[in-house]
Amino acid sequence: MRTVLALSVAIIVLFLSVCSTNSQAAPQGNKTEINKKQAVELAKKTEDGKTLKITVLNDIYTVRILKSDGHVVDVHVNKKTGEVKKD
Repeated sequence: MRTVLALSVAIIVLFLSVCSTNSQAAPQGNKTEINKKQAVELAKKTEDGKTLKITVLNDIYTVRILKSDGHVVDVHVNKKTGEVKKD
């Protein structure tokens, strides 16, 4: 009987932790797409400098940034996930 009770409690705790994890992840999947201004903000967290140009192709914003040392860097920001990749 104790084994059944302990197993039941373990299952409930596991179920609640899974539900808690899913509820935290759900809002991120349901949020609206990132706009150009947000894409620039995310890109500038990766590379500091002056924004030269923003282009959109499919689900990717490309933010072209002029760095203080004169180099130009393209930073790609996914519209749906906000994932940032440097070129």
